[in-house]
Amino acid sequence: MKRRLLLFISIYFAFVLIFIVQKPIFMLFYGSIFADVAAKEWWNVIIHGLPLDFSMAGYLSILPGLLLIASVWHVGKWLKRAFQGYFLVITFLLSSIFVIDLGLYEYWGFRLDTTPLFYFFSSPSDAMASMEFGQMVQGFIAWLVFTLLFGGILLVPLRLLSGLRSLSHRVYQSIALLMLTGALFIPIRGGFSVSTMNIGKVYFSDVQPLNHAAINPCFSLMESASRQTNFAEQYRFLDPETANQLFEEIRDKNVSDSIPELFTMKQPNVVFIILESFSNYLFESLGGEAIAVEIDEIAKEGIVFTNFYANSFRTDRGLVSIFSGYPAQPTTSIMKYARKTQSLPSIPGSLKAEGYTSYYYYGGDADFTNMRSYLISMGIEDIVCDKDFPLSQRLSKWGAHDDVVFDRLLVDIKDNKLAEPFVVALQTSSSHEPFEVPFKRFEDKRLNAFAYADSCVGDFIRHFRELPLWKESIVVLVPDHLGAYPDNINNRSAERFRIPFIVTGGAVREPMRIDTYGSQIDIAATLLYQLDIPHDGFVFSKNMLNPSSPHFGYFTSPNYFGMITPENEVVFDCDGNQILIDSGIKPGSNLEKGKTMLQKLYDDIAKR
Repeated sequence: MKRRLLLFISIYFAFVLIFIVQKPIFMLFYGSIFADVAAKEWWNVIIHGLPLDFSMAGYLSILPGLLLIASVWHVGKWLKRAFQGYFLVITFLLSSIFVIDLGLYEYWGFRLDTTPLFYFFSSPSDAMASMEFGQMVQGFIAWLVFTLLFGGILLVPLRLLSGLRSLSHRVYQSIALLMLTGALFIPIRGGFSVSTMNIGKVYFSDVQPLNHAAINPCFSLMESASRQTNFAEQYRFLDPETANQLFEEIRDKNVSDSIPELFTMKQPNVVFIILESFSNYLFESLGGEAIAVEIDEIAKEGIVFTNFYANSFRTDRGLVSIFSGYPAQPTTSIMKYARKTQSLPSIPGSLKAEGYTSYYYYGGDADFTNMRSYLISMGIEDIVCDKDFPLSQRLSKWGAHDDVVFDRLLVDIKDNKLAEPFVVALQTSSSHEPFEVPFKRFEDKRLNAFAYADSCVGDFIRHFRELPLWKESIVVLVPDHLGAYPDNINNRSAERFRIPFIVTGGAVREPMRIDTYGSQIDIAATLLYQLDIPHDGFVFSKNMLNPSSPHFGYFTSPNYFGMITPENEVVFDCDGNQILIDSGIKPGSNLEKGKTMLQKLYDDIAKR
């Protein structure tokens, strides 16, 4: 009995040791982030991270506990093989999780969740397109090192198997081991209090990377998976009545004052250009650098919204915000749920009801992140994607480069293949990792890729201007999500989410700059009002030109939200249940409103 007890305890703490070892490795890997961190903070990361480590070790020790109970009744070769097989599988999974987590944190700024799994299973080639060969080699080496390290740790309890024998008094021994295995409930749940184990329990510092380092990536992945269904139970910040009252305050209002007419006609052709990863920092006219010089010139003849924000950090979430006026979700992507997205409103669908034809152009895989299902549900009638270009033109890891896609759209417009009035969206992809483009202007690959995408937009607009349709068209330029430049994974401020929103075209009445605060979800109400089309179904969208409506920028990312107005910028960490930023002349004024937005969003998802 004592040997089985020792084996059980050894297995449990072997898993704990694996999780502890992972933390300093993570911090060493991201040495530039933790370079100025005091030595005691390294210990704090380990100590404060233990609750999640104990919990995850509890989950992983359940099966070994059951195997030990079975061994009371019979010991044979099957037992060693079962343990060896289990440890082999667990070692493979843990090594894979840790390596993927190490690789993605640099880009995403949060520990591993189910997002990469969604991307990978929707299109493995596109999910791997951001990686260079050298990174894949480094990843494999890291995986091999982790596997050997973890395998070595798990060999210690495995050696204790050789001394096991069948026992007398089997019933009593089985009950004792069953109770011991059942006791894993305590570390798994985090004690006996009402509050169950969650990521927020390891938060201990005002320095967010230290909190992130304390998180167990296996637990983070498991918790994220549990958030993919129970939407009505998530983000219960306020009682329903209070949430409903506050939501009415931040919703779009009826127009009571005059609103300027932006266009010279009520049914212009609408061309969306979805700019991959662009930010305000690329535009000199918006306080950044002279990188996107072509679009900067285009903006001088159009309408520029200067206080505009992305709603999310990834394309699948951003597209839904743009076309459906639907806020991005911090724990999931509604695009993966075809049953739910088919009930969403959309700009293409609203225009289609008014006689517009609709088209989508993209050089990559339209099935990536379930995008095709969403686009078709939103009323897109014709999708041009990677398979519609010859192999000789698919020279990017993502498919066809941006210049090829723009040329295809321009030819189709010239050849009258788009029935008027039309709404067409072109999604760029070349300004995405790995930033490899057929263009040379900057030594920095990232900036060079943005300059290339900018040049493609400039060429398209120049040629489009020469066509008669230009006078009957508007062009909406908006990024898909927050910008990839400058590259600062620790910056959670609203400034990181600031993006350009520009409307140009021959049907634009006059150039203007609009300083009203808004975000991608507000495009729907603002644009449809100008086209004299109802937008009542877009419950989260606000007309940015309506002085009666509240005006704010809103954004989410795993697992926080932000709301910004001229008076207050608030960023709230939902995992740590703490305010990260609360600045402005009216501190705290946006906190409850931001919580309301998220709570009502998940109420809405649950009902769809």
